[in-house]
Amino acid sequence: MPRMARKKSYTKVYHVILRGNDKQDIFFDEQDYKKLIKELKNTKEKYGYELYAYCLMTNHVHLVIYDKNNILSKIMQSLEVAYSAYFSKKYEKTGHLFQNRFLSKEVETSKYLMQVCRYIHQNPVKAKISTVDKYKWSSFKEYIHGERIISTKMLLSLYRKYQTRSNRKF
Repeated sequence: MPRMARKKSYTKVYHVILRGNDKQDIFFDEQDYKKLIKELKNTKEKYGYELYAYCLMTNHVHLVIYDKNNILSKIMQSLEVAYSAYFSKKYEKTGHLFQNRFLSKEVETSKYLMQVCRYIHQNPVKAKISTVDKYKWSSFKEYIHGERIISTKMLLSLYRKYQTRSNRKF
């Protein structure tokens, strides 16, 4: 039976999740996290997408991607292949690193974009690993201290817009 086609987002924004096969860890040390971040940079340059948020957890990854060229599958294939090759070589593993296809959910409203980015940044708290501001492997600090690999403009403009609305006096 053929796979169902992925739903296309009219905003071209997606919440993407990569999970380790059988929920096993996909990061064992700092070098592993750095390698995935490096591959995010490489795929951004190659495919011209924007990254609005990310969080790398021990056994899964959350990304919010603006796929302006409608090539999400190519982006993810490139990212997964590059990281899997590195991981397999380093740890002398064979077989699949990631569980099934990546999951993607369309982000169709600005409200949902803000919610999903907040949810992603809260992952370390929910897992009782760290506070949001101290977790090293998420994009939260880029919103505070400046961009490295994400694009902060869209989300920050939405927060300013909503903050301005809520501070109005009637």
